[in-house]
Amino acid sequence: MRTLTGIDEIESAVGTELGSSQWLTVDQAAITAFADATDDHQWIHLDEERAAAGPFGATIAHGFYTLSLLPKFSSEIFAIDGVSMKINYGLNRVRFPQPVRVGSRLRDTATLTDVTRGPKGTQVIISHVIEIEGEDRPACIAEMVSLLVE
Repeated sequence: MRTLTGIDEIESAVGTELGSSQWLTVDQAAITAFADATDDHQWIHLDEERAAAGPFGATIAHGFYTLSLLPKFSSEIFAIDGVSMKINYGLNRVRFPQPVRVGSRLRDTATLTDVTRGPKGTQVIISHVIEIEGEDRPACIAEMVSLLVE
């Protein structure tokens, strides 16, 4: 895991890959728990028999489930020290190029792409690419925006 300390060090790391997370296997229990938490019970996520005959050959994870893994993956990749507070400010561009079939293994690679100092704190943009083991296209591409307060 890479640790960045203070805004100056964070600024000096713009344009660098911060690293990659461990692989995570997406199982049906996680997909079902996410469906219950979000009240999104579409058959493509939960009905294993129907999904097996569907377009992907198995149930698939919700796109937002994949996106929700960013905090977990980020905590494996990097830490930011030397600030009093880190606030999730939002997301810029988010895409789901490839569905995540049950049993797939995912890994995130994070790149620090932009740092902007402002009167209320420092805005940091980290680009994430969540890849699927054995697939050509990633499961998710997202720019996560955080506000760091010194």
